[in-house]
Amino acid sequence: MKSAVETLNPTRVRLTVEVPFEELKASLDAAYKKINQQVTVKGFRKGKVPARVIDQRFGRGAVLEEAVNDALPKFYTDAVNEAEINPLGQPEVDITELKDGETLNFTAEVDVRPAIEIPDYSGIEVEVDAVEVSDEDVEESVEQLRTRFASTSPVERAAAEGDVVTVDLEAKVDGEVLADGVADGVQYTIGSGELLDGVDEAVTGLEAGGEATFTSQLKGGSAEGKDAEITVKVTQVAARELPEPDDEFAQMASEFDTLEELKADSRKRLEKMKQYDQATQAQERVLEKLLELVEVPIPEKLLEDEIRTRKHNLEHHQLGQMGLDLAKYLELQGKTEEEFDAETKEQAVKGIKTQFVLDELVSREKLNVSQEELTEHLMRRAASSGMSPDQFAQAVVEGGQVPMLVGEVARGKALAAVVEVAVVKDTKGEVVDMSDDEDEAAEGESAEAAEGAEAEEPAAAATGDERKSEG
Repeated sequence: MKSAVETLNPTRVRLTVEVPFEELKASLDAAYKKINQQVTVKGFRKGKVPARVIDQRFGRGAVLEEAVNDALPKFYTDAVNEAEINPLGQPEVDITELKDGETLNFTAEVDVRPAIEIPDYSGIEVEVDAVEVSDEDVEESVEQLRTRFASTSPVERAAAEGDVVTVDLEAKVDGEVLADGVADGVQYTIGSGELLDGVDEAVTGLEAGGEATFTSQLKGGSAEGKDAEITVKVTQVAARELPEPDDEFAQMASEFDTLEELKADSRKRLEKMKQYDQATQAQERVLEKLLELVEVPIPEKLLEDEIRTRKHNLEHHQLGQMGLDLAKYLELQGKTEEEFDAETKEQAVKGIKTQFVLDELVSREKLNVSQEELTEHLMRRAASSGMSPDQFAQAVVEGGQVPMLVGEVARGKALAAVVEVAVVKDTKGEVVDMSDDEDEAAEGESAEAAEGAEAEEPAAAATGDERKSEG
């Protein structure tokens, strides 16, 4: 077999392949065998029809077509390996010449990973938020804990914000009560925003036994999205009582004996949370600076696939779970379809560019992923997906997604390496030493930052080894 490669542009090539006919012999034999099992010819047992009879009855062309379709993937893969290119996605194959007994010639156009030059990135500087925990932050944390341990008791007065009311609801559309529009004994905290729009205003000021009517757009059910006339009747008003912030409360709500110990622990936890947020912010901003330094041509077909995947995931997964369609989502976001398309394209370009740049760093720095690192990443991904580690691991293996996870970890390590040599300062002008973080934790955060920039969460930009198998 002979092959040549022609560069059409920085992200696309054309392979020209010439195959001597004798290399088709195995595929021709397989084609005759397959056709033999599918046809019945009088005078011959099934599977025992001679090749010459198949040619006479069904045509040599049918056999050649079957043989070529069987052989093309191998010839294409051989040509790719010989040319040492990294194809992205499926090739467009055109058979230019097929002479029975002589030769098979074809061309294959395919997107390829572009060559990327990464300049010196050691001078990257970014600014992040300072880690500051105020007394107000601590008090708010304690207040949230008090709210969790709040109790309620019925009161004989008008309902006010913060009260818990028990209500009966009835929804009408066009004067008719909906079959699924009646609910009794619903408990609702006024001001929480967890029920229909307008219900806060309707129940505020009502005592037990009082009722009001208001109009609201339904968020779910058979008449989702329609305006309905809602009748709400208050059957009970209860006041929320928070425990006193004292040592007794600290003992009830925590393992600490005093309120001061509880507050000191709250301050430590808030500091750790803000340090984590600071590290994530540093990684995101360093990544943005890195991407600004590198010119990356984007393959058109890959970009189209990525945009399509992002839209599909949003419409059929994320919005579907919320009971929304794209039109309603855009309305709630206050965006036009053109603005949405432009944002989706911008995100897709950034995702592909991120993956290309970090993969190039992985290759350049010869970064490897250990079994321990892969397992830790799998545990984090399982936790975020709501699945057990065993369930998630099984799904990954069955879906052939192990290379994808390895790629995520490797790209996280590449980003962590860039962050480590960058100058990171907080808003007070103090240098933040990113190397102080435990390496494994830092790399885990970097993997999440890189993954978020790539996908948010689509899969069309899975490139390199993960996509080679599709060729």
